[in-house]
Amino acid sequence: MRVAIYTLGCKVNQYETQAMEAELTRRGHTLVPFDGEAEAYIINTCTVTAVSDKKSRQTIRQARKRSPHAIVAVCGCYAQTDPQAVEALEVDLVMGSAHRMEFLDRLEALSPDGGQVVDVDDALRRRTYEHLPAGGLEGRTRAMLKVEDGCVNFCSYCIIPYARGPIRSLPLEQAAAEAARLAAEGYKELVLTGIEISSWGRDLDGKPHPIELIEAVCKAAPGCRVRLGSLEPRTITEEFCRRGAALPNLCPHFHLSMQSGCDSVLKRMNRKYDAERYYESVRLLREYFDRPGITTDLIVGFPGETEEEFAQTLDFIRKCAFSAMHIFPYSRRSGTPAAAMPDQVPNTVKEDRAHRAGAVAREMHQAWLESWVGKTLPVLFEEEKGGLWRGHAPNYTEVFVPGEGLHNVIRDVMITEVYQDSLKGKV
Repeated sequence: MRVAIYTLGCKVNQYETQAMEAELTRRGHTLVPFDGEAEAYIINTCTVTAVSDKKSRQTIRQARKRSPHAIVAVCGCYAQTDPQAVEALEVDLVMGSAHRMEFLDRLEALSPDGGQVVDVDDALRRRTYEHLPAGGLEGRTRAMLKVEDGCVNFCSYCIIPYARGPIRSLPLEQAAAEAARLAAEGYKELVLTGIEISSWGRDLDGKPHPIELIEAVCKAAPGCRVRLGSLEPRTITEEFCRRGAALPNLCPHFHLSMQSGCDSVLKRMNRKYDAERYYESVRLLREYFDRPGITTDLIVGFPGETEEEFAQTLDFIRKCAFSAMHIFPYSRRSGTPAAAMPDQVPNTVKEDRAHRAGAVAREMHQAWLESWVGKTLPVLFEEEKGGLWRGHAPNYTEVFVPGEGLHNVIRDVMITEVYQDSLKGKV
């Protein structure tokens, strides 16, 4: 069967799509581009915002319109939280954010005129981790290793705990074995990912800390860089930094989820830290690691956010001096407490604040890039792009160089200039 897959959303969705692609290929099916003819279309959906829901619906409609007689199968977080809406789009198979191999079994058993199959479980009742084979990106350069699923933080703006269920962790021994296997296959970098990897281990016997997982993975794949996905700021303690800094293959790049730099807004968001604790994490990372890349997410225009509260956030991000930021205007998501909060901020105000915060972020990013000119960074090269080879330094800064045959090799690069939104240098 010729199968086309489209993925929306986060790295976990990408990971799970790669696992399905590998399994479909193993079963003898052929993967084809999503914008062409196929016998079956799989849409792995996202529901993190109302815009994500809309994009998921649009993609489903496109597949149905492109091939009216093909099988259209939908999974992922939007299918989990609103299966009725997906079912109404003339979809043949609807399942949620788990049971990926069973989803493929059901797909194979379908016929185009066999009627709809809708089977979505209750995510909040999940207790076991679904182990899927780790997949790779960029032609065996970088591989993602999913180590955790689920979240119990229940931030007031977020639907994901309802879409993914409670915390389930990949046991440490299995994670280490997967890391060793990927290293043996030739990958040079492993990215630990999950819905909330800071929660890894809470459901396991003895409640091991994430640093124990990181140590085990780094030891199992000593020839690979190990990069971490998004971390909750409270994960960063003095012990975490001391043990992490002793790992030579742990990338000094830390994405600390922030969302706001104002305590009153953080409290309305139901975040579990304040600005002082967040900054303590930033300070510790810079104390123990040599010029680490520290990146973050910011939501502007959260319900009730005043101009004074936003100004506090601007001051705070300047204080943190992030190497890069993702900035989002608040998106009202039905089914979350924040959607019902009073004092919703007008779109024009949200857009203005996103623009102003973006200007500060660009200034900080430019300063970060300029600080590396004249210095040397080890770069893992991934692809040739526009006549230059593109790769990433351990701190996740993108670097371009002229050269030949650099795919999947690490070379020291002398940085000579800021290039577009990245760095440029020579091997």
